[in-house]
Amino acid sequence: QEQLVESGGGLVQAGGSLRLSCGASRRITTINSMTWYRQGPGYQREWVGSSYGDGTTDYAHSVKGRFAISIDWAKNTGDLQMNDVKPEDTGVYICRVSNYYGQGIQVTVSS
Repeated sequence: QEQLVESGGGLVQAGGSLRLSCGASRRITTINSMTWYRQGPGYQREWVGSSYGDGTTDYAHSVKGRFAISIDWAKNTGDLQMNDVKPEDTGVYICRVSNYYGQGIQVTVSS
């Protein structure tokens, strides 16, 4: 079920940056942790990274050092900052908070 709203996707050149945002009404859930996934064309969904309730983060090896997840408790949102993007970062990005998922948002990286 989709209860989170994502924004910020689009087309970006390789080496560029893009910031995805994922938010929810506090009536649905309070965001203090968040996980991002992605699914590239012809690939299965893969884990990108997580920000945990204690503030720690963890990332897939393929994005470590380039991507960062941050939580804004005041806005009840979480962001995925994507830097130095590569064509292989292309895909549909999906956020998850507890049992709630975003609708998925397309990111396309051109070479």
